[in-house]
Amino acid sequence: MKLTVKYQERYSRAELLLRTFFGWIYIILPHRFLLFFVSLWAMILQVIAFWSILFTGKYPKSLFDFQLGLARWNLRLNARIYNISDGYPAFGINGTDEYTSLEVEYPERVSRSLMLVRFLFGWLYVYVPHFFILIFRSIFVNILVFFSWFAVLITAKYPQEFHNWVTGQLRWTTRVGLYMSYMTDVYPAFTGDELPEEK
Repeated sequence: MKLTVKYQERYSRAELLLRTFFGWIYIILPHRFLLFFVSLWAMILQVIAFWSILFTGKYPKSLFDFQLGLARWNLRLNARIYNISDGYPAFGINGTDEYTSLEVEYPERVSRSLMLVRFLFGWLYVYVPHFFILIFRSIFVNILVFFSWFAVLITAKYPQEFHNWVTGQLRWTTRVGLYMSYMTDVYPAFTGDELPEEK
């Protein structure tokens, strides 16, 4: 997996203020409304993918591409909610974005046994340890977002280290999501940093 959010040399103060005061109307509300229904469909496709993997050992490519498109859509939206990207996030699973990128290699084979272990015990060995850390990390990230808001407003720059931390939060949660949706057999790393194989 390779997830990147482009660091901009300058950020728009006007867009920052618009997102802060009206973003829930023109960004969050329409996107979340559509994502609710698209996510319901994605859950149905996930069930189909589960049985396909169980019987064939393969994740259907069209279903994989759909789930990847949904993950990219969520990334585009979250980058704006966290103010680490300017611009309006494109709608749809085929939407494109100049500031965010998510690439996931299509697996030719998916381990059936590992999929069953995830299905039965994933909550225990994936969700419990990762989300325990991510909850506390998200508190810290939200503090960084708060201070970054003032930094952008005053200087039009997002502190680079803060940007890295916020991007890391998105990267970490995406890794967990991909693993638990059987899109990769690689156990998610306990870090938001780019791994050597992701560079």
